[in-house]
Amino acid sequence: MRSLVWFRTDLRVADNTALRRACAGADRGVLAVFLLSTQEWAEHDWAAVKVDFALRTLRALSASLARLKIPLLIAPAPRRAEIPGIIASLCREHGCDAVYANREYEVNEARRDERAGEALRAAGVRFEVCEDQCILPPGSVRTGTGAFFTVFTPFKKAFYRVLTEQGGGAVAPGLRPQAETGVRASEIPARVEGFESSVDPALWPAGEDAALARLRWFCAGPISRYKERRDFPGEDSTSRLSPYLAIGAVSPRVCLRAALEVNEGRLDAGDPGAAHFISELVWREFYKHMLVGFPRVCMGRAFKPATERIRWAENPAHLEAWAQGRTGYPIVDAAMRQLAQTGWMHNRLRMIAAMFLAKDLFLDWRLGERHFMRRLIDGDLANNNGGWQWSAGTGADAAPYFRVFNPFSQSRKFDPGGAFIRRYVPELADLSDDDIHDPSALPMLLRTRIDYPEPIVDHARARDRVIAAFRAIGEAPADDAAVRRD
Repeated sequence: MRSLVWFRTDLRVADNTALRRACAGADRGVLAVFLLSTQEWAEHDWAAVKVDFALRTLRALSASLARLKIPLLIAPAPRRAEIPGIIASLCREHGCDAVYANREYEVNEARRDERAGEALRAAGVRFEVCEDQCILPPGSVRTGTGAFFTVFTPFKKAFYRVLTEQGGGAVAPGLRPQAETGVRASEIPARVEGFESSVDPALWPAGEDAALARLRWFCAGPISRYKERRDFPGEDSTSRLSPYLAIGAVSPRVCLRAALEVNEGRLDAGDPGAAHFISELVWREFYKHMLVGFPRVCMGRAFKPATERIRWAENPAHLEAWAQGRTGYPIVDAAMRQLAQTGWMHNRLRMIAAMFLAKDLFLDWRLGERHFMRRLIDGDLANNNGGWQWSAGTGADAAPYFRVFNPFSQSRKFDPGGAFIRRYVPELADLSDDDIHDPSALPMLLRTRIDYPEPIVDHARARDRVIAAFRAIGEAPADDAAVRRD
């Protein structure tokens, strides 16, 4: 038997279910393939920085596979419709009896795999799709009535119970070298036309070893301060593992195991930082499970159907100012410039920037969702969509419609000395620690000396507008006493 492993967003050797299954009993060796699926990347808004990161990760993966005597082939697949035929053709060319791949949960990817399975079976080749992206497969954590959870806290409790009962989250053992195939590995292209990145690659070391090094660094110290310091963007207090998880250079199970080791085997309680990091891994699971339970979120639709009746504003100038980091709200502008320069944004800032677009500017959250995907190195449909719909008040377990972050308050709370703002909005660097959060409060003479815009909207009025819009669609009772001020 000879197997073919079809790599997608699982670019690693360790704890890779499809790879492990392919190596079981393949006495004539194992081949691997990665498709340069440029149409899929474009249609799914893959960022150029993510493509660059994937290519660099593939180079590391090819070297790791070579040590197992598994050649990695690179095949162009410019159109999605060609993918089933390309995989079947590779099997014919190299005499492969079976193809193994790890399941992807998005609607288009699931349909692609269905068509690939049909083409392979017609050619007499077995096709096995493995559960690998999640710690617990979608559908394995349900309510008492068998439904998918739509609120995170009960999902987490049920997740911990299922994980404990089933002993899930186990990490697979290492692999031994396979039989020689006589097939030469492909060269990994340095770039793909149409996806040229301007982000410095040195910011994001690529590959499985880099991912594991980052995980070890985090668990050796910062994880214990994670709950307390994770919301401060001026500090290196988060794991920054999201790009590696998005591309599959590390598995969520390996991350969970590392955190459990810090927390002496406990999922909850114990070390507050480790427990909170585990909870964040479960948030990732929650949004992945949502894709399967409610596939409409893959199709540009709001999770809450009623919110589709909101008539969002149409203001290209406001959208451009937000995208360029020129809104007059320093913390929002610093966040957007961090994204443009590094391909990544701190999670607290993602919430602030997203809520500002949807609730202050009253622009359709889908515009922001796409902008993020087109620029994020860790772009992932489930988590990006989940975060945007949470911020906009349209999603599962979303922030209440009346919760509208005050950017000035958020800035003072989470960047108190203005260090982060100074890094990305240098025109404000000379302002005091207090003034830097709201330059619009300075006397007019001082404001005119700074090349920085006035706020493009009044926060208080914008807040009233979005609350009125949600009330108008009957999203919640008009209870003024319930309205929070963030």
